[in-house]
Amino acid sequence: MSVLTRDEAQTRAQFLDVHRYTIALDLTTGEDTFDSHTVIRFTARTAGDTFVELKPAELRTVTLDGRPLDPAGLTGNRLRLTGLDTGAHELRVDAAMRYSRTGEGMHRFTDPADGETYVYTQLFMEDVQRVFAAFDQPDLKSVFELTVTAPEHWTVLGNGIARRTDARQWTIAPTPLISTYLVAIAAGPWHSVRTEHAGLPFGIHCRRSLAPHLDTDADEILDITRACYDRYHEKFQEPYPFDSYDQAFVPEFNAGAMENPGLVTFRDEFVYRSAVTDTERQTRAMVVAHEMAHMWFGDLVTLTWWDDIWLNESFAEYMGYQTLTEATRFTDTWVDFGIGRKSWGYDADQRPSTHPVAPDPEAVPDTASALLNFDGISYAKGASALRQLVNWLGEKDFLAGINIHFARHKFANATLADFIDSLAHATDRDVHAWAAQWLRTTGIDTLTPRITATDTEWALDVTHNGGRPHRLTAGVYDLDVADPGRLVARERVELDLPATGGPTVRPGRRPALLVLNDDDLTYAKIRLDPASWDTALSALSGIPGPLTRAVVWNAARDMVRDGELAPTAYLDAARAHLPHETDLALVQGVLTFSATHITNRYLGPAGRPAALTTLTEISRDLIRRTEDGSNPGLRLTAVRHFIDAATQPGTIQDWLTSGSVPGGPELDPELRWRILTRLAVLGATDHTAINRELDQDPSATGQEGAARCHAALPDPAAKARAWARLFAGDDLSNYLFAATAQGFWQPEQAALVQEYVPRYYPEAVALADRRGPAIADAAGRYAFPVHAVDRTSLRLGQDCLDNADMIPALRRKLVDQLDDLDRALRIRTA
Repeated sequence: MSVLTRDEAQTRAQFLDVHRYTIALDLTTGEDTFDSHTVIRFTARTAGDTFVELKPAELRTVTLDGRPLDPAGLTGNRLRLTGLDTGAHELRVDAAMRYSRTGEGMHRFTDPADGETYVYTQLFMEDVQRVFAAFDQPDLKSVFELTVTAPEHWTVLGNGIARRTDARQWTIAPTPLISTYLVAIAAGPWHSVRTEHAGLPFGIHCRRSLAPHLDTDADEILDITRACYDRYHEKFQEPYPFDSYDQAFVPEFNAGAMENPGLVTFRDEFVYRSAVTDTERQTRAMVVAHEMAHMWFGDLVTLTWWDDIWLNESFAEYMGYQTLTEATRFTDTWVDFGIGRKSWGYDADQRPSTHPVAPDPEAVPDTASALLNFDGISYAKGASALRQLVNWLGEKDFLAGINIHFARHKFANATLADFIDSLAHATDRDVHAWAAQWLRTTGIDTLTPRITATDTEWALDVTHNGGRPHRLTAGVYDLDVADPGRLVARERVELDLPATGGPTVRPGRRPALLVLNDDDLTYAKIRLDPASWDTALSALSGIPGPLTRAVVWNAARDMVRDGELAPTAYLDAARAHLPHETDLALVQGVLTFSATHITNRYLGPAGRPAALTTLTEISRDLIRRTEDGSNPGLRLTAVRHFIDAATQPGTIQDWLTSGSVPGGPELDPELRWRILTRLAVLGATDHTAINRELDQDPSATGQEGAARCHAALPDPAAKARAWARLFAGDDLSNYLFAATAQGFWQPEQAALVQEYVPRYYPEAVALADRRGPAIADAAGRYAFPVHAVDRTSLRLGQDCLDNADMIPALRRKLVDQLDDLDRALRIRTA
């Protein structure tokens, strides 16, 4: 299939104006395909040729201005339209289209819990071509009018208000001008909770089997939705631009959510079947806020070409966290961003695949390359850059620039240059220079303090390794005279870097702790001076303010990754301070890094048992600390990590048998599958027990849990079956593929799976070529042998990169994984 190039898109945008799509979809024609009939009305500005895209199972008929075209003229995904005269034209396309099992195009899912079937669209980038014929590029906006034929007991949702016109047919209200990739439908026997707010219909929807769980959280989800909607209307002068706001929680969704106008789709793991922490509820709320921000930045005003994807994602990421903080009970969202999200950007920015937040257009020459930029740069780094911009510019001027941007480009498209020009009209500051330094460059600045002191004053000098300007705060702390394990804030010093005029001199004695970027308002690696680091090691959990503690933990994380701090020293700090930590996001973030990176990758086989013991001890201390029921979220986090770190089956087997952890919680499905997975890794269960658990929980999540457990068994036959399902057959859905892959590789089973490491590379290349970008991403993300931290694995991977012809999605994943592997090797030998 041909990918669309930027040059082709520019040529077609200059040639065409697209006015209206009239689309009829029939979802009653069978389990494999659906019918798609499309009428496109467009105008050619001059005489000439162009093409329309589609990926049909069968192209039945095509007519252009009443003249039949030969369906055999379809080459790959392109149908040439030749000899067009200047003026109006009408293209009619009738085709059968294939349902997807990979979350691309029209995804079809049958719920194993009750046998009901659901379909929904995910048309991002170029997957609209899997559903209907289109001039598929973001700057050819059009009106879309859809009718859908569906089984009688189904409900159909769309971008606009959907109305049933007879027993099986639904008509969706025409959209305003939107891009092709934003068209959406979701159809099935949905369970719905509907309300109205600000004169608009609001709804939330999920599979019927999840109805009790959605009902439990409906008030919370809708309250968050209303609060964000109201707050955005206080910030933005342009009103919400669509006729309704539905949020559908859909199965086997590849992303966290998708900002389809009027019909946001979310992965339905956000409908919680089991107990979750408040941090997880905050994450769901942030995604709600993030996607609603897209209604303005992304849907009302859309990028012209995919080089500006950051304009969508960075803005929504920043607004999601900031608006949640301002408008809801979740007032510490930036702590979770700092410890759990920002590192995504830091890590991506240090790999060979890094790119500027706003890459040069020439660096995104086609849709295949554009797909690779949905990463920690476009989301986490971009949001961090915007947070620094607001700190430097001031929120008033920032919002004024945003509103100028909306007014200028509503229902149209815009570029980075347009955005910066809008900001420039709202301020006297040189935002063009700021953008050049922050958005057009790669890498991370490193800021290192140096403190000198006398008896009466102390001086701060900051070594600035990098080229970006920073406006930040240095937090100055003293030990609490009543409790040496705690610190008290003395003052905050505002800094602009690079500094002019020499060191900053302050009266008084040298502080016990100085923390650069104390509010985490800039994007940079932070180092501590030696005295401050000694203080942090002894009193980190006693630092007032969770955001400051997040900055210090991130500094320690970066030092480990850069080979400046031993991984065991990080674990020692976690052992000393996590039992006293009060912020749930910090506990979760530090434990996750300790387990996923330090224990499983940075320490060799000889060091892993001691690390697992440390994680078990931390978790046990947290479980003891929460016996009074005062912090169920912290207790749940500790229980999860205790299970994952177990080296002997006894305790967790007892929990599984009794159905609860002593003192709580009772084991819900998530905890039962987590325990069973760990027992499988340890060889303390078998296929029979796994299948018995599946009988008790035949849900989609249960199916995934069973697949993960079967693949995790330390048995050659189980590994062979799992491998065949992953790489030989093409029947696994995206979620079942991920679950099977997650179970397959286990550090405890390195010798057992050693023969599969060299097989991975050629078989992943072949799989990605057969099944496309979504499975390629999963193969690189979940099926990569991350446990194999050795020179042989690195060499095999590099040989594959050098010699194999692979699709870009897999190549990008392998580049990143191998760079992480190389870093792990360097840390082991540091």
